[in-house]
Amino acid sequence: MQKKVKVKPNSKIPKIEEEADGSLTVHLKSPPVDGKANEELIRLLAAKFDVPKSCIKIKLGLSSRQKLVEIDTE
Repeated sequence: MQKKVKVKPNSKIPKIEEEADGSLTVHLKSPPVDGKANEELIRLLAAKFDVPKSCIKIKLGLSSRQKLVEIDTE
């Protein structure tokens, strides 16, 4: 499955909000430096969808706030 994700780094509390259109807004504590925000994003999504971190890949937007994430739920 693919999800559009809007990332908000440097937030006080990490959380995931599901929008009406099915996309996700993810608040991350990590700063967008050296891939730390992407690592935290993958960790949070893995916990939410109950899959290993290796099943989550960022397809588009590696250095952008708007990302397309692929989640292998099989």
